[in-house]
Amino acid sequence: MRSNEKRTTNLRSKRREYPILENIEVIDAGSKGKNIAKDGSLVILVENAIPGDVVDVKVFRKKKGLTEGKAIHFHKFSKDRVQPVCSHFDHCGGCSWQNMNYEKQLYFKQKAVEEALKRIGKVEYPAITPIVGSARTEYYRNRLDYAFSNKRWLTPGEMTEGDRREEPGLGFHVSGKFDKVLDISRCYLQADPSNQIRLAVREFALQNDYPFFDLREQNGSLRSLIIRTTGGSDLMIILIFYEESEEKITKMMEFIKGRFPSITSLYYVINPKGNDSVYDLEHHLYSGNSYLEETINGIRYRIGPKSFFQTNSFQAVMLYNLALKMADLKPDDVVYDLYTGVGSIALQAASKCKSVIGIETVTEAIEYAKLNALENNIENAQFFAGDVRDTLNDEFIEAHGKPDVIITDPPRIGMDASVVKKILEIAPQKIVYVSCNPATQARDLELLKEKYIITVVQPVDLFPHTYHVENIVVLVLRSGY
Repeated sequence: MRSNEKRTTNLRSKRREYPILENIEVIDAGSKGKNIAKDGSLVILVENAIPGDVVDVKVFRKKKGLTEGKAIHFHKFSKDRVQPVCSHFDHCGGCSWQNMNYEKQLYFKQKAVEEALKRIGKVEYPAITPIVGSARTEYYRNRLDYAFSNKRWLTPGEMTEGDRREEPGLGFHVSGKFDKVLDISRCYLQADPSNQIRLAVREFALQNDYPFFDLREQNGSLRSLIIRTTGGSDLMIILIFYEESEEKITKMMEFIKGRFPSITSLYYVINPKGNDSVYDLEHHLYSGNSYLEETINGIRYRIGPKSFFQTNSFQAVMLYNLALKMADLKPDDVVYDLYTGVGSIALQAASKCKSVIGIETVTEAIEYAKLNALENNIENAQFFAGDVRDTLNDEFIEAHGKPDVIITDPPRIGMDASVVKKILEIAPQKIVYVSCNPATQARDLELLKEKYIITVVQPVDLFPHTYHVENIVVLVLRSGY
């Protein structure tokens, strides 16, 4: 027996078998969508269940006081349980709350905001304004990223049918299995022709012997497929290849172009790196426009292939309107919009204030923000490319004026501590903090409480059937500063 086989055998022999916990009631939905149950003083994170279910739990992990398990038998189903619409629900994990009625989803999202403010932020705040739900709970996303894999994820049922491990797939990465992709037949997150495009690309690739990517071995031809849409009719396709082959690329691009003439922007990218990030790579425009166009409240936005835009365009209207209503901008206000993207919020704010200054890391996004201002005849908005922590310095503030209001909409990691420190130095009268991660938002709020009080907390749901929630917090400078 080879040494690596011995190690595998030893690991298996040492793997502890935990007992099955019977008749356990799931009582809560915790952070990151983990369902919480208790057995006496034992706290258990339970997969495959929702609050209100009474289940038997097969424990598969115990470490550092944390017990995790999976529901293997149901004694009682929760009154909040509904039938998932998607056939991939049991294995995909993308819409992890699709088996819970929507009103209950909203309840737990608002609760997650409250828990983050209490436990992480440790801040005082007023009564949370009731969460604003989404009118659309399916087909609401304007962007989906699919991955190719030469060894797709097999469901337990498929495993019993024989050895099919070499089958390729095009779909979503399986949670906890970085190299496995669940092949998707139909997704309810993005409106058609999204499903037709994915399936057609998959079929063409198989028929023409395009190797699907092997993430472990780092080889293959097709790596990723990005489909972006708008509330109108614009449609952008970005196909990511691992290796450069003019013949294969041209053949695939011509197929997509001919099969789907409604595509307005067709790109390809060569990514030979060890990670999937493509923001630092050249995007080659094969045909069509270089951008998508989205309209919100009468303002037209051009969005490039690298540009961030709110994933739920329909609900973004509500988010922006609420944020600006809470900002209560005055005609003489100087406004800074941090992490501005393509000027999404900044351009909405421009008509309500003296001037608005946007800062964004992605250079392409800033170029589009400038173009969007020009296209909409907005003359009091300026945009600057650079890391916020470097750009927001004393010289910048002296050049553009001290802000009366700061609007910030950072990525999930929140604001860098140095940015929070600089905001405290600047001490604007008001901060409107928009976040897609209540945990990192609460962390930043704890730092800001030195000079600010929270006057409004407003959750907004942009991600139905998931545990994710957007949250707006308004902070006002304490008297004496």
